[in-house]
Amino acid sequence: MFKRHNLIDKLFRKEDAQQLKRTRNLRLIPDFENRRGGKVAYAEWAHVIGIFQTLMYQNLKARQGSQILDIGCGTGLLGIAAEPLVQEGGKYTGIDVLKKHIDYCQSQFKASNYQFIHFDVANQMYVRNQKSELHPWPIEDQSQDMVTALSVWTHLKEKDARFYFKEVARVLKPGGRAIISMFLLDELYQASLPKRENALGRYHLTPQKNWVFDTPAYGSKNWFSPGWIKVPEKAMGIKDTGLQLLLEESALKKLNYHPGNWKETPGLYFQDILIFEKP
Repeated sequence: MFKRHNLIDKLFRKEDAQQLKRTRNLRLIPDFENRRGGKVAYAEWAHVIGIFQTLMYQNLKARQGSQILDIGCGTGLLGIAAEPLVQEGGKYTGIDVLKKHIDYCQSQFKASNYQFIHFDVANQMYVRNQKSELHPWPIEDQSQDMVTALSVWTHLKEKDARFYFKEVARVLKPGGRAIISMFLLDELYQASLPKRENALGRYHLTPQKNWVFDTPAYGSKNWFSPGWIKVPEKAMGIKDTGLQLLLEESALKKLNYHPGNWKETPGLYFQDILIFEKP
């Protein structure tokens, strides 16, 4: 099935690229084999690119010439969304712990205002044989207009999440904003739990389909993971008290919150999206 899909995808993308007139950045969508982040369909990549391009546009003070740092850049989804916003002297920097993602992005994004950095640090979900100690991103203080992180804090245990949230504050300019996705275990999540329990019997679902964060991750009081997973970093949920801790330690302000449709209610995106600002 995958071989057939890959062939169809190559033929489709070649023809479809000729029809792009008003959204030229979609030409950079990777081929089927290089689409990552829980999304492989061409249409879903285009859809998510549109969501985050809109969020970036709404939260940048200057709509061109912006400095954007993308944490966990993967194979470039938010790099594509950022392209119209880093023209006229701007710069996009993508960081990822997987060297193969960085290698791919360096071959795919040829513009001189794009930079990709392999961040040599371990993560139990993605790469275990890298440096275990936490260290700052190789980015100057107060240099970025925006920091983005799509499905990054959903894979960080408490110690790592707290350390790198302070890194967000360090690299942002005053007034700069961050767009970060999470699984926030708030009142909306609590209200969704009966729906998940009912769905198990009604649709014959396994617990894996219900995203119930019921197990403290490494003994944390604020970071939880679903009990069915073997490696907690596969999916991390953060309680409201954990989010408050992140805000207090970083001095960032929460500006907006878009609940995700994983909470059994219509949402802007699957995960929760939170907007933060550096005073």
